[in-house]
Amino acid sequence: MRLLATLSLALWLTVAEAQSIRLLIQASPLAGSQYYALGTFWSQIRVGDELDLVRETDNHHDARAIRVDWQGHQLGYLPRVQNRALSAAMDKGERLRGRVASLTEHPDPWRRVIVEVYLEL
Repeated sequence: MRLLATLSLALWLTVAEAQSIRLLIQASPLAGSQYYALGTFWSQIRVGDELDLVRETDNHHDARAIRVDWQGHQLGYLPRVQNRALSAAMDKGERLRGRVASLTEHPDPWRRVIVEVYLEL
């Protein structure tokens, strides 16, 4: 019984120490990267890097725009055709995080970066 209590306590401490749980919501190409800082920082960005997702409610081109930033530098946006549910979730206060899923040197800017979007619990 004592061993079971010790294991239960160890498991509880491990769960309590975890910062958060992340659920993968979608993977999307990075839109508009040719207009922002991707080219400047290409050699520094790595697969697995964290990306900040910033809701731009005042964006004149897309009322549901979600900007993608890497270390404080704008890289582009999540595609308009894929941001409806994500923008609604962000507007309700859900915590969404991004991550670089893949990097490919490709002439088509839509195929250079894939962004994974996670719901943080």
